[in-house]
Amino acid sequence: MTFDTIIRGGTVATASDTFQCDVGISGGRIAALGENLGGAKDIVDARERLVLPGGIDSHVHIAQPSGPGIVMADDFASGTRSAAFGGNTMVLPFAMQQKGESLREVVKAYHTKADGHCYVDVSFHLIIADATDRVLGQELPALVNDGYTSFKVFMTYEGLALSDLELLNVMSVARETGALVMVHAENYDTIRFLTDRLERAGKTAPHYHAASRPIPVEREATHRAISLSEIVDVPIMIVHVSNREAMEEIRRAQQRGLKIYGETCPQYLVLTAKDLEGLNMEGAKYVCSPPPRDHASQQACWEGLQQRVFSLFSSDHCPFRYDEKGKLAPKGRTSFRWVPNGIPGVETRLPILFSEGVSKRRISLNEFVALSATNHARTYGLYPKKGTIAVGADADIAIWDPNRELTISQSLMHGGSDYTPYEGIKVKGWPVSTMVRGKFVVRDGELVGQEGAGEYVSREKSPLAKPREA
Repeated sequence: MTFDTIIRGGTVATASDTFQCDVGISGGRIAALGENLGGAKDIVDARERLVLPGGIDSHVHIAQPSGPGIVMADDFASGTRSAAFGGNTMVLPFAMQQKGESLREVVKAYHTKADGHCYVDVSFHLIIADATDRVLGQELPALVNDGYTSFKVFMTYEGLALSDLELLNVMSVARETGALVMVHAENYDTIRFLTDRLERAGKTAPHYHAASRPIPVEREATHRAISLSEIVDVPIMIVHVSNREAMEEIRRAQQRGLKIYGETCPQYLVLTAKDLEGLNMEGAKYVCSPPPRDHASQQACWEGLQQRVFSLFSSDHCPFRYDEKGKLAPKGRTSFRWVPNGIPGVETRLPILFSEGVSKRRISLNEFVALSATNHARTYGLYPKKGTIAVGADADIAIWDPNRELTISQSLMHGGSDYTPYEGIKVKGWPVSTMVRGKFVVRDGELVGQEGAGEYVSREKSPLAKPREA
């Protein structure tokens, strides 16, 4: 048998196994695993390399409205190009509804932004900001049936925060349709109260952003979200968890048998609130929500990964440009209140996890694969088409040099932002080639794929969520 491509001599790892074998690829899929597979049009030498499922980053923001005078740094071309260089073969951005908008029209608009511009595959989550009867009764159930099987709700941010009643109504639709709900858990009223107090005291520098969103703000909202989900009897994913208290709320719910799941991100493993203390507005480069905490919180997030309280590790990539619009905040706005909440990270997510996790023996290589790819595919209705190396799966593969050492720098990045918050962090282990459906997007560190080669992928319902039985 002749294959399109054979990846030869590498160490293949999945979420459960590690083994030496060659990978034969035909028609964009993995056709064979074994030795002496025969010939191929392209033979890839992977000796001394790891052959891993391509990363799936299931929490990214691309080309998303961000407020008056603020423009997100990545469109779908730059965002997915950056993802590919970071060893990712798929990303799941958000189609964000704003007040008064039709959810169906929002989805159409996002397809217009993405279609023909992606380097890797994509699928959309929905963001529900206007939980009207029409949205909940007609649009949302229809979109779930069309393959948009997960949606995010916010407990904070002006124009996005839903009341408890609205959250219950959205969760009820998820219960009926078998969709999975993602929750940004921070208490909006408490943040407003603390922000007003800080500003009245003249405390407006970027590092006060962390003071406006202390750990109890996240812990309380996490507990409330879990309580609401328990009332409706619906699984939820608490996203971007930053500290022990919120992690322990999730753990306790899991120990009680509730279907509560958790996600954390690189910023909570390697950054702290002290990073927001840069001179002038430099600290704005680290503003995200929830904010980075302290070293004890970092340790707690590692425990959450190691003990499987968290099943997902995502970037929460939300990029802006520092040297535009008055150092991130709109012109004339100098308080932390006006700094857009979000940092770039899709390209550095996996090198940070590999270096800090696998290379430093905090997690195994198989756990890395699960946290970076397989669990995302399982959670969001993509498995086994995506997220693993197995016969019949899409040939979405990242080839890693586990011994490559370098220092993260903006000069190495390929996205639209003009900085990385991880500048200067030394890592060991780096993705050198990325293949999507059997075709290289990045090969030996060079971009070889074409803009538009990435496809939109409709998803099945999550196995974590089951529709109400009749």
